[in-house]
Amino acid sequence: METSTTTLAEYLFTRLHQLGVDSIFGLPGDYNLQLLDYVAPSRLHWIGNCNELNAGYAADGYSRIKGIGALVTTFGVGELSAVNAIAGAYAERAPVVHIVGTPVRQSQESRARIHHTFNDGEYERFDRMQEHITVAQAIINDVRSAPAEIDRVLRECLLHSRPVRIAMPLDMVSLRVPKMLLESKIAIPLAARQPKVEDKALKAVLERIYNAKKPVILVDGESRSAKILDEVDHIVKSTGWPTFTSGFGKSLIDETLPNVYGVFTPQHKEVFDSADLVLCFGPHFSNTNTYIFQTVPKPEVTVCFSATSVHVGTEILRDLPANNFLPQLIGHLDLDKVAKYEPKLTHPFSLAAPEVSSTELVTQVGGFWHKLSSFFQKGDIILAETGTASYGANEFRLPPKTRLFKAVTWLSIGYMLPATLGAALAQRDLIGRSEYHDLLEARTILFIGDGSFQLTSQELATIIHRKLNVIIFLINNDGYTIERCIHGREAAYNDITPWRYLKGPEFYGAPTEGEYAAHTWEVRTWGDLDKALTDERMLKGKGVRMVEVFMEKLDAPPPLDTVLDMQIQREKAEQ
Repeated sequence: METSTTTLAEYLFTRLHQLGVDSIFGLPGDYNLQLLDYVAPSRLHWIGNCNELNAGYAADGYSRIKGIGALVTTFGVGELSAVNAIAGAYAERAPVVHIVGTPVRQSQESRARIHHTFNDGEYERFDRMQEHITVAQAIINDVRSAPAEIDRVLRECLLHSRPVRIAMPLDMVSLRVPKMLLESKIAIPLAARQPKVEDKALKAVLERIYNAKKPVILVDGESRSAKILDEVDHIVKSTGWPTFTSGFGKSLIDETLPNVYGVFTPQHKEVFDSADLVLCFGPHFSNTNTYIFQTVPKPEVTVCFSATSVHVGTEILRDLPANNFLPQLIGHLDLDKVAKYEPKLTHPFSLAAPEVSSTELVTQVGGFWHKLSSFFQKGDIILAETGTASYGANEFRLPPKTRLFKAVTWLSIGYMLPATLGAALAQRDLIGRSEYHDLLEARTILFIGDGSFQLTSQELATIIHRKLNVIIFLINNDGYTIERCIHGREAAYNDITPWRYLKGPEFYGAPTEGEYAAHTWEVRTWGDLDKALTDERMLKGKGVRMVEVFMEKLDAPPPLDTVLDMQIQREKAEQ
């Protein structure tokens, strides 16, 4: 009996769909066009981007909501345009599959001098370039092993929550492979029990938990990629211990819980410095995620649970994946032996917004970020771009079932607008699968500075074209305010060309009337902001809504205001 087959391209895209990918990003090029013919038959929605860099950013944003994302580019010029996005996904653990259409095998083997190359017959440079920013690679050149190679790389993407690269020559796209292989789904391999090290870790961690009198919990951002959010939630609720997040970890735990006190900032150092135990989940101790290392807990009192190991003080116990070890820990934990500790801390939700006059100009230091908190709803996805928005977002009070992600370590400005496209599509795809908090509608909300917006603004056209429910707050502070705070507060290199930003939606194709008509607001005062936030077109509208908020160019939230003051003091000392 003849074996049922499918094309190699359809095998790849069907695998992605099985893993939860419904939308795939990218740009057509002469070496991936035939590859793209198989996207729709695989039940994927093709989302054509304005450039490959934006496609990479969008796939990253999609993956952080959906669990995996994918993009397709042509080789050489296309894939190198996306490299910055792939590197950012690697740095911040976003599982992205980068599929590259390459020249036919004959061209590569004969070292033909064709376009998109360096005209020297060397084709493997592009492969080597991406080895440094992907956790696994597959260069498809043998149809017999191709399905196994695809499955291997996709498994590594899921296992490590980092980007992978699959390169497929043009002449292999339509080759046939057995279809029956698709009946077995890709699964992350289970960790075998390591009795010696596991028993040692359980004893050490439980001993510290039972002896703790002033414990604290810190939830960091790699908890998401380590797939331990349910376990963290259980520990936070069952112990009742005071809990903080990092900026990267914000929204990964329910902030309305009475023992959750928001982002760990330098003002909370006394709580952490006096703690005799810090349970840290998913540590990501980069300088920008720790207020220049001011909020790294003391190693001697800290137990860190990372993707593959447990750190007890200064000792590293390896081969203990957190998503395997934490259920064991919870199963052994005797809550009757756990001390209750309630430090004298003010819950962020009990803090009133600063009193302001409706005629006063909006400022970040005057409570802008605090005031926006009342605007958020269950199911919102909130993104905050590199700059003042990234730091200001730490002040948000978020309702349950919201999701925030912000610039943390890679900090490539312009990332968040295409990432908003990806996140909004992931949100829509989850709603379509009835897997989104029992909601039939939801919003994606972006906070972005004028400087960052200018880098990737063209992807607003894709958001409009796809009729996505996106709200944009553009902070117009006349240039790169975060850079002004660091250095050169009056320097010309921190200036940008002024745009008429609210003309953007119409320029990029938004309808001016009808159900998906774009609506815009100009905000300068607190009264203007209130009108925008309570406008029926804002609350009940669909499609793109854009608010331009004007602020002074040196108006910045903590800790940027302190950095700016230090710069001013240095200048005075040098006079």
